[in-house]
Amino acid sequence: MGIVFACIAPHGGEIIPQLAGDELQAFSKTRRGMQKIASLMEKHKIDTLVIATPHNLRIKDNIGVVTAEFSEGTLKTNEGSVELHFKCNRPLATEILRLAEDSKLPVVGVNYGTDKGESSCMPMDWGTIIPLWFMGTQSKKPSIVIVTPSREIPLEKLVKFGNVVAQASRKSSENIAFVASADQAHTHDSKGPYGFHKDSKKFDKVVVKAVQENNLGILIRLDQQLVENAKPDSIWQMAILIGVLERVPMKGQMISYQAPTYFGMLSAAYTLK
Repeated sequence: MGIVFACIAPHGGEIIPQLAGDELQAFSKTRRGMQKIASLMEKHKIDTLVIATPHNLRIKDNIGVVTAEFSEGTLKTNEGSVELHFKCNRPLATEILRLAEDSKLPVVGVNYGTDKGESSCMPMDWGTIIPLWFMGTQSKKPSIVIVTPSREIPLEKLVKFGNVVAQASRKSSENIAFVASADQAHTHDSKGPYGFHKDSKKFDKVVVKAVQENNLGILIRLDQQLVENAKPDSIWQMAILIGVLERVPMKGQMISYQAPTYFGMLSAAYTLK
């Protein structure tokens, strides 16, 4: 089948009730948005999730494709914790890696522990855990493929990598979903770790408009100073999504947006035209 669903999914820990602490209500809009995405995904009977995360391995000048057999992790915050364990779709990861190498993209296959078996288990980051907490609880638990974009390479190469993800997925008999795990601008609040910059609001407004108008491609041409001032961790994963959409025509649906603290969170779903 190949890719039949895609989404942009935020990963603020407080959207998970157990991790929300005193921020349960503040993050409720995004929590409902993630629940809606999970519900839409359930209807497509997804077998494998390919998730692009900015918080796993940061390989300088290279895209990472996790080829481990499993991935697991625990996230603790606000005196709460969640723990996940997933089987990886190793054949699909290997095919993505092979096609990316054939396309002369800067890509590296990465594993952890042992080459195969139970100990071949990549530690799971919060950019993966949080979306999977919502999306991985389907009636049939999906397998996963984790990919990690590089911020040092041109966005156009990440778009081409998205082309490769779609191409590799087409060879599969499974229903596959692509997830761009992404929080938006991180400079909305002077009390936040990155301070305040007026461009945070401008950046998020551009992303919201791009989603609403089904025109994510404009994000590739954003002024680099705007991106630097806004400090998102989204543009690289969304570039891969752009590449996926070039090969798999889909229509986007804006689900939710809010910036309850120092960073913005946007949820969007993409379904086949």
